[in-house]
Amino acid sequence: MAVRVPDHPVALALLQAFGGGVTAPSANRFGSVSPTTADHVRAELGEAVDFVLDGGPCEVGLESTIVDATGEIPSILRPGGATREDLEAVLGFPLAVPSTSRVRVPGQHPSHYARRAQVVLVEAEKVVAEAALAQELGHRVGVLLQPALADAPVKAHAVVAAPASTAAYARGLYGFLRELGERGCDLIVASLPVEEGLGLAIANRLRRAAGPRTTTA
Repeated sequence: MAVRVPDHPVALALLQAFGGGVTAPSANRFGSVSPTTADHVRAELGEAVDFVLDGGPCEVGLESTIVDATGEIPSILRPGGATREDLEAVLGFPLAVPSTSRVRVPGQHPSHYARRAQVVLVEAEKVVAEAALAQELGHRVGVLLQPALADAPVKAHAVVAAPASTAAYARGLYGFLRELGERGCDLIVASLPVEEGLGLAIANRLRRAAGPRTTTA
């Protein structure tokens, strides 16, 4: 069992008014992109929920970090808002980050955080060419550009440039993926950021967004 204590005045006020703990799932359907605003929740869940408590957009934008401390060397099962570097500075020793792991914690399914649009990951210098080729093949291509390529001419249906700030990129990542899907893109071309700090968590989410799709009832 894991217990979370939120760091948000609205959530804390709700718990205090309720007078107990709350057991609840995430505010998105299984495997899909996590919501970071109340509008995302309304768009995804619609009439399946009666009320949405709007506390503003998420401050971090990515899910929490999950650390496995049951072995000799603690390992990060899901990178998140608390970075590897921050944790190691507090603990005083390095953490392992397994390249793959069994589905032991939320967000570890191979196709978690997936959009309806297919996500294709390529090296940063190949994004423009990959987008042009996919567009020529008849796809409605969306491109998520790394900051270094923000001014590059891109042949695509829609383009979103990631912010230079890694914190801003993490905060906006899910919104960017949603935006490209809402603009009618059926394929999204992106590249991975440098996997340091929050970049590790961003890369993790993009890999899972690009993972093999599974069909659920």
